[in-house]
Amino acid sequence: MTHLPLPLVIVLVAAITFGLGWALQTVMLNRMIGPNPVPAMVATMGLSIIIRNALVATFGADIRAIDIGALQNEGVSIFGVSIGVLPILIFLAAVALFAAMHLLLTRTTLGRAFRAAADDFEILETLGFNRRQVYAVAMGIAVTLSAVAGLLLAIRRSYSPYSGVERLLISFEVVIIGGIGSLRGSFFAGLFLGVVQLVGLKISPNSGPLFGHLAFFIILLAKQADLPALMRWRRT
Repeated sequence: MTHLPLPLVIVLVAAITFGLGWALQTVMLNRMIGPNPVPAMVATMGLSIIIRNALVATFGADIRAIDIGALQNEGVSIFGVSIGVLPILIFLAAVALFAAMHLLLTRTTLGRAFRAAADDFEILETLGFNRRQVYAVAMGIAVTLSAVAGLLLAIRRSYSPYSGVERLLISFEVVIIGGIGSLRGSFFAGLFLGVVQLVGLKISPNSGPLFGHLAFFIILLAKQADLPALMRWRRT
C-alpha cells in the first residue's frame, strides 16, 4: 500500500511492533506477573484470538501475497543446483538476527538483565533494575522478532490471518528440541525440522509438515526415555 522500499518497510515494521510489544507488557502483562504463569498465558492466547478475528473481519480470510517484483523469481546456480535469491536473503537475515540476539544476551548489560530476570528477578532488583521495565523491553524485542519473521514469511509465500496458527506448533517444537533458553539450540533445531520437512515433502508431496512432527515426536520420546541410561542398563 505504501510502495516503500522493502528494507525500509522491514525497519518500520520492527519499530512499530517494538512499541506494541512494550505497550502490551506495560499495560496488561505486567499486572499479571507472579509465580503462576498461567494467567499471562491465557491472556495472550485470548489476545491472539481477538487479533486473528479482527484481521478476518477487516481484511477477510482470503489468501494473499506480497509482490516484491523480479526478486521473487530470481535464482542462482550453486554447484549445479538452482537456488532462489529470496530464500538465501531470508536465511541470511535469520542468521543475522540470531547472531544479534546472541550478542545482546551475552555481551550487553541489558542481555544480562534479561537472563537475571528469567533466573531470579529479586537479584535483578537488588542490582538496581526495574524488572517491569526489563520485561517490557524483552517483550518489545520478542514481538519485533515475531513481526519481522512474519513479514519475511509473507514475502516468501502466500498467507492468511491463520498462517501464524499453522506455525505455532512448529515454533513450540523448535524450542523444545533446541532447549528452552538456548538460542543456538533453537537455531539448529529449526534448521533440522526444516530439512526434515523438505525431505518429507520430496518423498510425499501431500504429507505437509507431517514428517517434521514425527521427527519431533521421536526426539521427544528419546529425551524422555533417557537413552544413555537405557544403554547402560542393557550393558549391565
